Amino acid sequence: MEQYKIDEHNHLHAKEHQRKFDFAAEDITGLDGVLKKLEAFQIAIPSWALGTGGTRFGRFSGGGEPRGLEEKIEDVGLIHALNRSSNSISLHIPWDIPENAASIKSLAAQFGLHFDAVNSNTFQDQPGQKLSYKYGSLHHVDKAVREQAIKHNIEVIKYGVELGSNALSVWLSDGSNFPGQLNFRGAFQRTLDSLGQIYEELPDDWKVWIEYKPFEPNFYSTTIGDWGQSYLLASKLGPNALTLVDLGHHLPNTNIEQIVSLLLMEEKLAGFHFNDSKYGDDDLTVGSINPYQLFLIFNELVEGMDARGMDHATGIGWMIDASHNVKDPIEDLLQSVEAIKIAYAQALLVDEDALLQAQQQNDVAKAQEVLQSAYRTDVRPLLAEARLRAGGALSPIAVFREQDVRGGLIKQRGEKTVATGL
Repeated sequence: MEQYKIDEHNHLHAKEHQRKFDFAAEDITGLDGVLKKLEAFQIAIPSWALGTGGTRFGRFSGGGEPRGLEEKIEDVGLIHALNRSSNSISLHIPWDIPENAASIKSLAAQFGLHFDAVNSNTFQDQPGQKLSYKYGSLHHVDKAVREQAIKHNIEVIKYGVELGSNALSVWLSDGSNFPGQLNFRGAFQRTLDSLGQIYEELPDDWKVWIEYKPFEPNFYSTTIGDWGQSYLLASKLGPNALTLVDLGHHLPNTNIEQIVSLLLMEEKLAGFHFNDSKYGDDDLTVGSINPYQLFLIFNELVEGMDARGMDHATGIGWMIDASHNVKDPIEDLLQSVEAIKIAYAQALLVDEDALLQAQQQNDVAKAQEVLQSAYRTDVRPLLAEARLRAGGALSPIAVFREQDVRGGLIKQRGEKTVATGL
């Protein structure tokens, strides 16, 4: 995306933007500080999200999807050029193995990108793999299977070191489908022992992020089923082990904002995989179902990070993890980043002094008014201004469509493939 095309779009819409921005900014205290925080706030893009998602029933791929890691990096570079808020990419190994790390790092740098956490994969059997993960990986009753999974995670760390990453993200599908299939205590202890061996291989400046999930693909139990089990593992491993929160990995109506508040207080919050959920782990576009919950989560995060003097942009990890089955992947990722930053901006506008006073006085109605006053503020002009100051587009998706970027990618990479059902 040539910069002059973005500049032309911004010039064409400058007057309209200025009118909206002036109106939105009129009553905001500390406006410049808010804009600087918005400009600094970056959300990592996962390499696996640049193609069309799917379900176990099938995948309906679109045209112009990236055919390899290099083209995935190019797509993230495009996203970052448009929104100036996505300056890092997170790799999933072995889906995206950097065969030449120096070359891959150089390519990413050309787009102003660096590498976020690297993600291991022991929830699938890979071609040529000696032993199967059908009955688990790090918790498997067979020591040889556990050693294979441990070795894979250590290899992922080595790839990450070459790329300049500093965190390993671990999600396990380990669990059971039927009562009696698994000894819970034994499975948890084996998982802890396996993670301990991985933990010992971490470079001094690295972290391991332990993700949790209550169900799927196992539906009776998962060995790391909730934040308490992840926190217990992280606490036993040591200070460089933290709990990773995926917003979709909770049972309906779970109070996620309370969870993240406590994890942050205990210095055990690694960061987030952002998505949204209607029924379960739907992996929908973040903010598309419950934007108010997203705002409440960010309210706790901003308050908690400020209490500890943390930098909002770098204190914890921010990454999208969604499955856009019927949308253009780039458009969906642009929407996701926008939704995250809207919630963040609204949280920055909360009158913390007034909220604290209402809490101290048990004034429940006033506390609600304070929160919802910030939530109902249209902060989109603030985000657009922050993008403008950073060289991004006032309306990223509009530029993407005006320039027919997807059409260009289809010409370069090919038409869509025919989907097959299962």
